[in-house]
Amino acid sequence: MPRNLLLCGLSGLAGAVLVSLGGHRDLPFTSVAQEWSTTPAAPAAALPPPPNAVPSARFALADGLTTEERVNIAVYEAVHRSVVNINTRAIRYDSYFFAEIPSESEGLGSGSVLDRDGHILTNYHVVEDAQQIEVTLATGKRYAARPVGYDALNDIAVLRIGAPPAELHPIVLGDSSSLKVGQRIYVIGSPFELERTFTTGIISSLNRTLPSRDRRRIMKSIIQVDAAMNPGNSGGPLLDTRGRVIGMSTAIASKTGESAGVGFAIPVDRIKRVVPELIRYGTVTRPDIGISVVELTDRGLRIRALVPGGPAEQAGLEGCRVARQRSRRGPLIIERDTIDRTTADVIVAVDGKEVRTLDDFLSCVEAKKPGEDVVLTIDRQGQRMDVAVRLQAAPP
Repeated sequence: MPRNLLLCGLSGLAGAVLVSLGGHRDLPFTSVAQEWSTTPAAPAAALPPPPNAVPSARFALADGLTTEERVNIAVYEAVHRSVVNINTRAIRYDSYFFAEIPSESEGLGSGSVLDRDGHILTNYHVVEDAQQIEVTLATGKRYAARPVGYDALNDIAVLRIGAPPAELHPIVLGDSSSLKVGQRIYVIGSPFELERTFTTGIISSLNRTLPSRDRRRIMKSIIQVDAAMNPGNSGGPLLDTRGRVIGMSTAIASKTGESAGVGFAIPVDRIKRVVPELIRYGTVTRPDIGISVVELTDRGLRIRALVPGGPAEQAGLEGCRVARQRSRRGPLIIERDTIDRTTADVIVAVDGKEVRTLDDFLSCVEAKKPGEDVVLTIDRQGQRMDVAVRLQAAPP
């Protein structure tokens, strides 16, 4: 990715939209429609397929639609009622000359109906810090939404509205484990408040990474697509040709903040792991290894500090030793801590997988569940050894 490329979320501020028609700036929409409608269509008989030709997706069928167009239409008609528009309102306070001045901002995004209980899937950054959240269904009816749970690390949020079950059309969650570059995909969302906008494209790449809301972490296994995404698409579904959700739109790479043909989506397999916990507990229960601070070294991750009584300490791992020294300067007694790093274990690998960064380490640990064991390969004063640690549930 070019260095000067701006990575921006897809939630946007509500406002007017300037539509440009390129070389037809002053041409009204009705004139464009009339221009197309007055162009005579060639009779089907005038374009016979060549002998023994293999049927093509671009070849017009009896109803004038190609096979590809039929698939596009079928996907949209099957899914568009499941996509919602999300409007948020937040009040922030800024300090000016020792006074707190409130300022109000509005945001917009997209979401998907998860079930007939009124649960809505969207991005965390769409509703972050929002005091009011409103969801608009495909019918045009609007409902106040309340947060159910957030996972800021994976940019996933679940809301709930009080709509009657008959008005809710749940999406179908697919599988993102076997996606292929070049696979056709579809995006539905509300860019610039244009509700249920449908765009098409392909998977451009897989296993991309994006910065997380936690600056120390990154989101992995991100799907890159070339379908048009713009502010307001955040939280909308990424679909396959069967109309199944394979991801959720989350960001674009752009110099201008608008679509440059490089969009990103969170894979649905991660969503399927996270959402049940958000609905049930309001948060994601992650395993805790009991290591509070590590330092990057050329050998691995040095353990700077352990959680007292935590899993790592119970397993016999050792961190830096801290000694308090006292010195006298005239009438003053000065105390300071000295850190002995020679006693600290250095983590080299987790379950046999080499780790070089904090994110590598945490990703390996978080692939486990509380109560499971993780094996750390450590360097202790020049000697390597394996230490098994029983993980606990991280505190909320």
